[in-house]
Amino acid sequence: MSIDTGPCAWRQQTNQNRMIGFQRGMGAGDGPVKLAFFGSSAFRITTPSGMTIMIDPWRNLPTGKWDWYFHDFPETSVDIGVSTHAHFDHDALNRLDASVLLDRLIGTYSFGDVTITGVADKHAIDPTYATYDFNRINSYFGGQKLTPPDNARSWDNILITVETGGVRILHWGDNRHNPPEDVWERLGRTDILLMPVDDSQHVMGNPMVAEVIERVAPRIVVPHHYYSWNVVQRQSTLLPVEEWLARQSQLEVRRLDRAETEYTPSTLPDAMTIDYFGDHVAFDVDTWHRDNGLELGAG
Repeated sequence: MSIDTGPCAWRQQTNQNRMIGFQRGMGAGDGPVKLAFFGSSAFRITTPSGMTIMIDPWRNLPTGKWDWYFHDFPETSVDIGVSTHAHFDHDALNRLDASVLLDRLIGTYSFGDVTITGVADKHAIDPTYATYDFNRINSYFGGQKLTPPDNARSWDNILITVETGGVRILHWGDNRHNPPEDVWERLGRTDILLMPVDDSQHVMGNPMVAEVIERVAPRIVVPHHYYSWNVVQRQSTLLPVEEWLARQSQLEVRRLDRAETEYTPSTLPDAMTIDYFGDHVAFDVDTWHRDNGLELGAG
């Protein structure tokens, strides 16, 4: 067996002292909940006490035959890492320096001022509106079974809700748009919906996205899983989200000017609003490129 096989925490020189502090009640407060975008479907949530949760860090396909990103996810320190499903663009928990890893959590984890709940369902597989039929591509190259209930493990999905500071955030992952009624009932109230949207309609078509948003009825919708020009490569087949945004004339679209924003229960908008991070990501992209051997031009 290779020394690089399996979990890598044994290599890390850090420790869980921060979590011991939170265990003793360190830093409990009533400040805002912070949400930072790391590109693709990766978000860092910071609780009022300062605890950090990273959901769905990404990497390139381990086979090396179809890179989506210029490089793997930057090594990042957080307190808790979470993955919604076992696809390369969501499961790079090995890139996190974290005390707790919740890989495809089903059930509830509660610690300090955060409660994380995972509801089990299935990955979206309906390519009706997609630019590229990934079902056909998967079949042609001898891929896995996609259709539930006999799908392969990576075509399961966990809907992740993070509740902290009086705010409930739902990360949809790549879930199908039409889960059974009991799944909807388990989700409960959602204030902020992190929703996969891009103009290639890769995960699900725009009408399906609309169905989910209508059913969840969040105060805030945050798009993710779209093309970012200096993080995601064109060969990913992902596209930006501008066409979809242009169609949301009935909603206010707030184009954020940085990679992190914050929320409190009292500052959530009364009418449903879209918060869009655009190409802003919460790490130094130029340094990431240089550290991985990519020479950047002057312009």
